[in-house]
This record gives sequence, structure tokens and C-alpha cells, in this order.
Amino acid sequence: MAQRAIVIGAGIAGLTAAASLLQAGWQVQILESAPELGEVGAGLAVTVNGIRALASIGAADAVRRAGYAVRPAGTRRSDGKWLLRAPEPEDLSAMIGIHRQALHAALAEATRGADLVTGARVTAVNPGTPGAERAKVMWGTHSATADLVIGADGIRSATRDALFPGHSLAYSGYSSWRAVVDDGTTPADRFAMVWGPRAEFGRLRISAEQIYWYGYVALPSGHRFPDELAAVHEHFGSWAPDVRALIAATGPAELIRHDVWQLAKPLPRYTRGRTALIGDAAHPMLPTLGQGANSALEDGVTVGLLARADGDLRDYESARYRRTQKLVARSAQMARVGAHLGRGQSLRNALLRCTPARTAQRSGTRILDWRPPRS
Repeated sequence: MAQRAIVIGAGIAGLTAAASLLQAGWQVQILESAPELGEVGAGLAVTVNGIRALASIGAADAVRRAGYAVRPAGTRRSDGKWLLRAPEPEDLSAMIGIHRQALHAALAEATRGADLVTGARVTAVNPGTPGAERAKVMWGTHSATADLVIGADGIRSATRDALFPGHSLAYSGYSSWRAVVDDGTTPADRFAMVWGPRAEFGRLRISAEQIYWYGYVALPSGHRFPDELAAVHEHFGSWAPDVRALIAATGPAELIRHDVWQLAKPLPRYTRGRTALIGDAAHPMLPTLGQGANSALEDGVTVGLLARADGDLRDYESARYRRTQKLVARSAQMARVGAHLGRGQSLRNALLRCTPARTAQRSGTRILDWRPPRS
């Protein structure tokens, strides 16, 4: 009889874990708190590590078809002048721009065979004991036991609260506007970050007809503008002409904004008993490295490959903790020299101009050289 796993959350991390566990022969139930399966958000870049994770569950080709092949172009300052141009692209710099909904749909297709339960808001988790007591999950008036539980329920994770109470969230001080606009003519197969004082702007083609852009800025937690689109125009009103043009092509209905949160302190580990945390439930990170979704893909594939039938998760813990904490730290480091930098722009810019492009590329792509572990 197949071992039974419960995956809490049907986002990118949860669906990837479910697909990987199904491939490994587990019987999988997915509990999703929303009334129906779906994804909100705008675009993202799937980098080479994420592509390798998707290939492991047979979803890479679908994502390539749904997305758009993109290469890095480098870094610019807010007036549009180049600080650092990327050299000729190499394999590790390859990425796919894609709408989050399209990525989610490809992952959902890979989970056919799982039992999906929507409207299931988990209220309690007993993590169980490897080789002994099974884990138990409760939602509403329902409960179920399993040989393995995966907490993939996002940054405000109920699973994390059950396993590691007292690990609170902390506001990063930053918020991110995002939008997807219709555009089939502007050349945009290269991705460039644009840095200004305590702000970053980027655009990414996610299909032949659409461009995704984001504006990451310092704002108080929970702040709301009477007119969000007008606030974007004002904030980026002195930036490069192409930045202003893309904002001008955006309608109010296309614009969203979310505050960026982190854990006040890292978790001591990602597992307890037969239960593992993955994705934002385990290691939320700043978006400045573009590895939130990609690390979630890595997590999901790894837990399916390395979880043992008796619920032992030591191999998963060993494979993921150090790497993801490094990604969290690198994201924070990138923020300090980039989007979070206020004073010191001139010095930073001068240092970047002196940096050999190939050296910068190797430093930036080395961390992407990840492959799924052998089961």
C-alpha cells in the first residue's frame, strides 16, 4: 500500500511537492484554503535551477511553451544609463519569464492523481514521530492522519506556527507594485534591473504579447494611496523614459501591490517529526535575488525525492537548510547594495562601473547551479 502524504497549500511550492511525491509513489492529498484552485500575482523569472526542478517532475516543456526565453542584460541607474552590462549569455544565465498563473497551471497538470480538497483552512498540525506516530492535520470539522505532512502554506503559515510557535514576521520596510501589460512590439528579451534611491524597477517579457513589470520601493507597512497608479507615476516620474512609458501603458485594473515580509529570525530547522516546511513557510526571502519561487520549486522536488516511507526527513533537512538560508542571506545582501541603498549611490555606481562584467556574471549565476538530488 502506498504511503500517504498530506500537502498543506496548493501554491507553487505545494503543487511541486505533490507532483514530486506522486512520482515517488506516494498517495497525495492537497489541502487548499481557497475555495478553488488558482494563483494570484503577476510575473516571475524561472531561472536555471527552477527549470531543472521543473524538468524533474516533467513540467519544464509546458513552462517553456507558456513562457518566454529571456537573458540578463545588466544593471542601470534610474536615469537609464548603464552601470553594468551583462556579457554574452551563458547557460546558467538562462531564464524563462512567465505569468504566475501559467506556471501554476503547468504545476497543477503535473499533480493529476492527487486528491485536492479546497476550502480546507488548516487549524492544527500534530507533526508525529518518524517510524512511530503518524502526523495529524485538522481543518474545520475534519481531520486526517498521514505518513508525511508538507507545510506549503505560505508566509503566514499555520503549519509553521504549529511546529515553531513564536517565530513572528517582520516587515521589510518595502512594498512592491506589479503589473502585466499587453505589449507585443517592444523588444524585451533581456532583463535589466534599474536601481534608484531605495527603489528598484524591472521589466520582464512573459509571453510574446505581455510584459511584466515591478516597482519595489520603501513604504510604511500597510500604507495605501488614494490612487495607486498615480502614486507609481509620481514615484518613478523622473526615471528613464522606458520606465515611464511602461507605467503609462498600465491601467488601474492591472496594478497590484503587496508589502514584503520576512521572518524576524530564521527557523532553527525546517522539519519536526514527520512534517516538513517548504517555500515561504520555511524561508521567506526578499525578492531582490528573484529566488522565492525558484527555491520553492527546489524544495518541492527535493522533499519528494528524499522523504522516506517512515516519515524520516533528515535527508531533506540536510539538503535544503543551508542552501536556502544562503539564498535568504544573498537576497538581503543584494538589497543592501541595490534597492535598499539610499545614500551612497554614487560610490556604489562607481564601483559597479569598475567591476568586470564576466566576474559579476559568474558571481551572480554560481548560486543557480543546483540540480535535484538523487533519491
